[in-house]
Amino acid sequence: MDTGPRLSNRTKAWLSVGVVATLLVVLVGAAEVAVRIRQSIKYGYSGSLDQVYEVDARSGLRVPKAGARFGPIKINSLGFRGPEISVSKPAGTVRIGFLGASTTFCAEASSNAAVWPNLVVEALRGRFPDSHFDYVNGAVPGYTVASSTRNLELRGAPLQPDVIVIYHATNDLSGELRGIAAKQSGSTSIAPPESSWLARHSLLWNLVAKNLRLMLARSAAESGAGGSVRIDPESLGAEFRKDLTTLVRAAKATGAMVAVVTFSTQLRADQDEAARRTAMQSAVLYMPGIDFEQLLAAYRRYNAIIGEVATIENVLLVGGEDRIPGDPMHFTDSVHFTDAGNREQASRVSEILLASPDLSARVTRR
Repeated sequence: MDTGPRLSNRTKAWLSVGVVATLLVVLVGAAEVAVRIRQSIKYGYSGSLDQVYEVDARSGLRVPKAGARFGPIKINSLGFRGPEISVSKPAGTVRIGFLGASTTFCAEASSNAAVWPNLVVEALRGRFPDSHFDYVNGAVPGYTVASSTRNLELRGAPLQPDVIVIYHATNDLSGELRGIAAKQSGSTSIAPPESSWLARHSLLWNLVAKNLRLMLARSAAESGAGGSVRIDPESLGAEFRKDLTTLVRAAKATGAMVAVVTFSTQLRADQDEAARRTAMQSAVLYMPGIDFEQLLAAYRRYNAIIGEVATIENVLLVGGEDRIPGDPMHFTDSVHFTDAGNREQASRVSEILLASPDLSARVTRR
């Protein structure tokens, strides 16, 4: 019996394509939701951390949104991670300023209270219980030293910090090594993994892209091509030295006591192969083609420059970067701290600050 007009083969084909496409969209959407739920359970927030930031019209810098809340991350009304402070420093207050990038902003920490700048200030309060301290965490993920200089001039200096602590290295180093990699490969550029629009807006794609890049880097390393980028460590850091000198001088010009901190990583010379792979887990994303030994030498070079700038500019140097154990208990990846790592970082910074006669004098004058 004829029940009506039959669908043509072409129509059937298009319907099949539509059904498959719809199923794919549903599956991808479900996977995106699952990834966001997993992140929410693990880190206390879902979505992309990018939603915490905006571009400041005056400075052109990416800065935290005033009053933003994102899981354990709380931004104060002035646009800094940390407790509320007044623009006008209260009489008798010793204000500590921190400048850096993601390793000072510390999105991986369990709360604002667990971030090492807060722990440093808590240690100062413990030593000087009759004095009043507050602080501003001027760090923003992705910042280079040059970014922090502009951030200090336009956002930090007006808050009149009495002490400025600077912690920088990895973003400047990864940028320099990507430039070397691009030159050696003949590519115009080698972009960091978060540079695409899709990676910034989809957690699923961000995770897939990072894991794919990590797999390719590990495959290259295992095949003997992992050290495809060749560097002379002693030739590194010319721009970093210049920019760090500029930042230190700008910090000194505010009248603050200045401390620069050597950079700590999970990489250690005595690690076995398994520990080295763990320590390199994020480094290979941002510095593709670099091998363990060369990267370790590159960080040593940058830390040597930090020490030399501190000596030349006569500012406080916080060394002891290897005091923080190079293991997953203290690092979430190659450079970012766990809560335990934050505590160790705060310990080495506060120890040097508290030993400084300059700090004691400033506290006494207040």
